[in-house]
Amino acid sequence: MNRKSMRIVFFGTPEFASAQLENLIKNNFNIVGVVTAPDKKAGRGKTLSSSPVKKVANEFAIPLLQPESLKNETFITELKNLGADLFIVIAFRMLPEVVWTLPPLGTINLHASLLPQYRGAAPINRAIMNGESETGLTTFFINSKIDHGNIILQKKLKIGTEENFGELHDRMIEDSKGMILQTIEKIATGEINLIDQNDFISTDTKLNAAPKIFKTDCVIDWTGSGVSIYNHIRGLSPYPGAIATFFSSTGKEIELKLFQSRFEPDISSDGSLTLLTDNKTFLKVALEDGFIFLEMLQQAGKKVLKANIFLQGFNFEGFWQAKP
Repeated sequence: MNRKSMRIVFFGTPEFASAQLENLIKNNFNIVGVVTAPDKKAGRGKTLSSSPVKKVANEFAIPLLQPESLKNETFITELKNLGADLFIVIAFRMLPEVVWTLPPLGTINLHASLLPQYRGAAPINRAIMNGESETGLTTFFINSKIDHGNIILQKKLKIGTEENFGELHDRMIEDSKGMILQTIEKIATGEINLIDQNDFISTDTKLNAAPKIFKTDCVIDWTGSGVSIYNHIRGLSPYPGAIATFFSSTGKEIELKLFQSRFEPDISSDGSLTLLTDNKTFLKVALEDGFIFLEMLQQAGKKVLKANIFLQGFNFEGFWQAKP
């Protein structure tokens, strides 16, 4: 099949997906429909907000579907009427079998990890939080189990020791553009050598999962090593942000989101979790194996600030500790 004649329906919602949709359109792929999440109320005014994918679809006047339920009969009929040869799914909900089995060429997905590692909703965050030095991208055919389908292409990527979630996310957007195009070309020409994910799994393989990030996952475990806390903070930056609570000897308490830190190993640290500061230029916490400096932080309802700017408006008077 000629790739220009291939009819494609694109499924996605966030920026990670919208960048791929726009790239496909600009490379003259035949996108006959787009499926994205319904508009949601956002902000203090609770005004309806469109997804990044919807904005791209509207910009290029592509037919758009926004189903509440992916099993809705009207939606499925509308989807069938688009006459797609291939579905492409990027950062979207799990599709029911009645949907992903529709196109004759199948349904493919782009996942931000080297499957079978980091199956789940938050592969980029989890890889950084776990201190990985390498991750990657995978295109694969969807089947009945989430992120378990046969692999089409993979691309390895290094993770910088100071790279945070946002930086790696944006780099992956760019690195995946050519990969998606190449995947579609292979499907169009039939030049595919599929790899079963089980081929990467042996009896001693440890598979890391990438479940969705909840607020409880954001809370820092101060009993961990300095490196693990540092990785936790950068893996959640700039969104949703690592959470830390500090309390004083006088009963005061403050919850902060942390977005940038620096760890300095130091055997002289007593591991007391004491918050040390000159109330002008620095904030650091005493860990078992050194000190973690808090460099970018945010109090609820306030802006993200550098530590020295934050200290101009908040004074850690007296004795303060991190809440374990």
